[in-house]
Amino acid sequence: MARRPMLALLAALCLSAPAAARESVARPNFLIIVADDLGYSDIGAFGGEIETPNLDALAARGLKLTGFHTAPTCSPTRSMLLTGLDHHEAGVGNMAELIAPNQQGRPGHEGYLRADNATLAELLGAGGYRTHYSGKWHLGVKPEQDPHNRGFQTSFALLPGGHNHFGLQIARAPGGPGYEYTENGQHVSTLPDTFYSSDYFATKLIDQFKAARAGPDGKKPFFAYLAFTAPHFPLQAPPETIAKYKGRYDGGYEVLREQRLKRQVALGLLDPKVVPHGFDLAPRWDSLSPEDKAKASRRMEVYAAMVDRLDQNVGRVIAALKESGELDNTVILFLADNGAEGSVLSERSMGMLNAVYAAADNRLENIGKASSYEALGPGWAEAATAPSWRVKAFQSEGGTRVVSILSGPGVRPAVGAAYTNVMDVVPTFLDLAHVPQPLGTLDGRAIKPIRGRSWADWLGNREAGRVYAPDQPIGEELFGGRALRQGDWKITDIGDGKWRLFNVAADPGETRDLAATEPARLAALAKAWDAYAGQVGVILPEPRQSILDRPSRR
Repeated sequence: MARRPMLALLAALCLSAPAAARESVARPNFLIIVADDLGYSDIGAFGGEIETPNLDALAARGLKLTGFHTAPTCSPTRSMLLTGLDHHEAGVGNMAELIAPNQQGRPGHEGYLRADNATLAELLGAGGYRTHYSGKWHLGVKPEQDPHNRGFQTSFALLPGGHNHFGLQIARAPGGPGYEYTENGQHVSTLPDTFYSSDYFATKLIDQFKAARAGPDGKKPFFAYLAFTAPHFPLQAPPETIAKYKGRYDGGYEVLREQRLKRQVALGLLDPKVVPHGFDLAPRWDSLSPEDKAKASRRMEVYAAMVDRLDQNVGRVIAALKESGELDNTVILFLADNGAEGSVLSERSMGMLNAVYAAADNRLENIGKASSYEALGPGWAEAATAPSWRVKAFQSEGGTRVVSILSGPGVRPAVGAAYTNVMDVVPTFLDLAHVPQPLGTLDGRAIKPIRGRSWADWLGNREAGRVYAPDQPIGEELFGGRALRQGDWKITDIGDGKWRLFNVAADPGETRDLAATEPARLAALAKAWDAYAGQVGVILPEPRQSILDRPSRR
């Protein structure tokens, strides 16, 4: 970029200074907050009706990243967030639970963070930061893969990808998932009777802050990672929070979608001329039976309560930082790990969850309690991702464009519409922390170079418009679905092996496939995707995969 802001200049000067001099520079704290399967428009600041005053306040004083992209599911995104690498390079080319037979034992498809990459916690820890972790890990379940052994000095972690939000296992049938928590690398065998995931994860992080401030490293800047499992299924929330939303969604998901699109326009997040993508996974609301409508409305009420409760706990953590005097010097990044979850749970779907669902009590009056096990479903999910196409697990914008907010020192309130990627977080935070990127090794082990791009210049000069050059390709693959973004253009394969071509600047809803009218551009982008696949070690699964049990189309 033509002009480097003062922030980047300070970083450059600090990196060239001796270590002792660097310690005298006031460096920011960092807090990453991840929501699990949160929809793009679920919070108020992005068009939602759910009560999220704390996240809305964060957005009001920060940068709303409306062009922020992730992988289409959780563990691949989390590997990118912590390493700055493509998830194939990081070891999570596929989710550990879904590695295809032809991917088994192949490099890049281990299902956990490989040793030849460095986590942000390891890098910032080596740079003088104290590091804290609380919440869902989903990047390995063995002791050497625990967050405590990947750079987090204190940690409370749910190691697998999901759990009962009240801390209970519904079913212990063969093939059912096992849930394992650790604290500072040690197995946790019991949880308190008052356990609710969002409450407890926030409490654990606040406790880690308090203990660290009282210890010998209390004056060091910190990097903290708070990984909620809400609002990932099973849909469960405290009854008093669910009660706030009773009857709110009886009009159906088509009505909700239109309401949210109007709010996005009013908030300046959506051009009113944009054509949103229609529903193509969910049945029409008016085609549902009264019983199905009642259960669907109840699921959305519980989901809203989960988001509400998550926001309350974000508020608790922010209040704790304000009380300690650390908030004003803390850069906070809030993000969802992928698009809204559109799965339909049943006794015949989702593989290993069959037995769990079958053992649950999913009567209407019980949905939301610890003994229930329901998911949101495609209708509400497609409403939450509008104007984008489809939901979690797909390479369409609905699966990968997510809600995100950056707030803190040096960040001006605005809307940041430029394309940004979850891989960018590591180099950005290293720049802001005045910690150099590693040069091939860390603690004596070889590590891969960071792939993401720093936002340090862009944050000081957003008039420049882009983080990525218009000719730079950014590829993606998961479950055999593929995508490549280059400037305003994107090719998308939703898992059927067919490339589609979109100008996502003019058509963010991916409604107009230009493959037939732009064959040369399509061929060039497909060739660029092949090059990307070779660079990062993509192995397409055989057969192609999907984690969605799709209902009949409209």
